[in-house]
Amino acid sequence: MAGYFELVDAPDGMYRIALRDGNGDILAMTTTFPTKQAAVRGISTVREIAGTALIKDRSHGQWSSSLERQVHRQHLHHTPAWRTHELRKAMSS
Repeated sequence: MAGYFELVDAPDGMYRIALRDGNGDILAMTTTFPTKQAAVRGISTVREIAGTALIKDRSHGQWSSSLERQVHRQHLHHTPAWRTHELRKAMSS
């Protein structure tokens, strides 16, 4: 099964969007939206951005050329990292 967006309740009667992989694991959680309609617009925005967004590394570790090559290779082959877990393995080693 492919990944999916899930609309969930947030504090104060607001809403959040969870992006889940095919196993149901959370990959990302958004900030809060005041209405369901606003959350649905947020999903549309995420869909537009995700396919072409650049990676900005603001973590404490160094960005290596091997990670950059791996990201580029996955992009060329359209292989999502959450499916192959290649990036997770590379970052944990």
